[in-house]
Amino acid sequence: MATPVSAIRNLGPATEAAFARAGIHSAEEVRALGADAAYRRLLETGTQPHFIGYYVIVMGLQGRPWNDCQGAEKAALRQRFDALKAGLRPPRSTALEAALDAIGVVAPKRTASAQERT
Repeated sequence: MATPVSAIRNLGPATEAAFARAGIHSAEEVRALGADAAYRRLLETGTQPHFIGYYVIVMGLQGRPWNDCQGAEKAALRQRFDALKAGLRPPRSTALEAALDAIGVVAPKRTASAQERT
């Protein structure tokens, strides 16, 4: 039988519900994915990014209290968190844009340097 997500230290019913929305239904799945991939799945399914929420998961997977994260370790986790956020594709603003993107019709956004050349 699968262990509930809330069995991971620091994680409660709200986090368990967010993971369920992301298609993650057990502590074993969270552990197998690891903190970064599991948190990315949360973000991809609509959870708003929050640094404390991220490092609570990291600490919980290590069996540590959430407030044990300090100093250089916390700074390193902040960099990982920022990289996770930066790596997410911004959601399309309309259902039509999302559908066009899904089939590869929407042109990629031009960079500032490409815009300067035109």
